[in-house]
Amino acid sequence: MTEPSFTIGIEEEYLLVDLETRDVVAHPPEDLLAEGVARTDGLMTTEFLQSQLEVGTRKCSSVSEAAAEIVELRSVLSDLAGEYGNAVVAASTHPFGAWESQELTHTERYEKLDQDHQVVARRMLICGMHVHVGLDDDDLRIDLMRQASYFLPHILALSTSSPFWHGTNTGLRSYRLTVFDGMPRTGLPEVFESWGDYQRHVEVLVEAGVIEDASKLWWDLRPSIRYPTLEMRIADVCTTAAHGASLAAIYQCVLWMLHELKRSNQRWRGYSNMLVRENRWLAQRYGFDAGMIDFGVGSVVPFSDLVEELLEMLGPAADVLGCSDELAATRDILGSGTSAHRQVAVYEAAMADGAEAGEALRAVVDYLIEETTRLP
Repeated sequence: MTEPSFTIGIEEEYLLVDLETRDVVAHPPEDLLAEGVARTDGLMTTEFLQSQLEVGTRKCSSVSEAAAEIVELRSVLSDLAGEYGNAVVAASTHPFGAWESQELTHTERYEKLDQDHQVVARRMLICGMHVHVGLDDDDLRIDLMRQASYFLPHILALSTSSPFWHGTNTGLRSYRLTVFDGMPRTGLPEVFESWGDYQRHVEVLVEAGVIEDASKLWWDLRPSIRYPTLEMRIADVCTTAAHGASLAAIYQCVLWMLHELKRSNQRWRGYSNMLVRENRWLAQRYGFDAGMIDFGVGSVVPFSDLVEELLEMLGPAADVLGCSDELAATRDILGSGTSAHRQVAVYEAAMADGAEAGEALRAVVDYLIEETTRLP
């Protein structure tokens, strides 16, 4: 078996907003999009909706290297958007933007996605963060995918940035998942015995003509079809760039830890998707406010306790991978709250000061614009 490289890459999706109205820009200037690709050396691409931008780092040797690229990409695109009277927002939903007003990006791939999934796809005015970690061996990716699924709700709880939808405080910390889970082949990954087992299942769907390839598997965690990586996809995009770096560190360290267990002929205890899905829901609904089930003790425990256990367990991995600072900064998320916490706080403060609901929602957008490009 090839020893894993544990290289890392981060992808983030952003929304373009109008600086005057604070609404989503449904029809961004073509020059803005073309210039974005040029100024980022091709690291920016368009997404399903024209109001969405995606960036991806190069293959990086450390979390700090990838995080620095993300900060630079946010800065470049923010400056560019400002030249057109727009701004870039890192949040998984817009506080009041309407999906019905958005325009599809006209490529063959996206037009087929629209045709196949109709309103289910058109509602996806949502953004996420994906983290790729290099695992060169095919069977290892499948083995660690099965074990790492346990930790996905923890990552989601620390990432939440989508409490609003269509101008409404949904009561959920991550409403994005409610939207995305309407798509087929989403949620926790299936369990496979080997890479061959996984490939056989994919081939059944391909040969039946319902998908073109494995890129249409939109699980929370999946083997990438483009790279020899295991791609984590459950996270909301973090408005604060440093928070995203901490989540990338957690994910990278989890995979290193699981690989070390494998080297010692051990493995993380497996739990059914039924049980892990319950923690996923707790994270989606409450973020980290309501705790999470510790299946070892059989009860819900405070999330801060779970974080401390996680940081202690992942400490050796962070030492080897060089991400101890980013891992330790996870505590900062608990202290300041996620973007979802802070968005709701901004909204409630504005309402308490006598603002109308529309004004309060625009105040949330102003917060998101400022925080998206704040330097660590």
